[in-house]
Amino acid sequence: MLKTKRVYEEASEEDGYRILTERLWPRGVSKERAALDEWMKSIAPSHELRKWFDHDPDKWDEFKERYRKELFGSEAVNEMLEIIKKHDTVTLVYASKDEEHNSTVLLKEFLADLLASS
Repeated sequence: MLKTKRVYEEASEEDGYRILTERLWPRGVSKERAALDEWMKSIAPSHELRKWFDHDPDKWDEFKERYRKELFGSEAVNEMLEIIKKHDTVTLVYASKDEEHNSTVLLKEFLADLLASS
């Protein structure tokens, strides 16, 4: 099972293996509170794409296209797929306030599509 969760929410056993999918460490969160198993900066959007998007919902459609292009052929995607196959539940952890328009939501869809087609 593949899930998403904000880093500011309480970690739980149901989260399974927790992976932070942000390039930058979330503000005001200690490593202990984050309760992560891994931090995969390399799976996050590039610095340039992240700055361009700037959490602007009006740019969401274009952001999705650009981020998917970055994900295709990425070694980080292959790493993530291997991790997912080793665990019953993997939770992709993110910091964004917007729970609909963020890179982790898109990453989950992208990975789910890849897993369904394999």
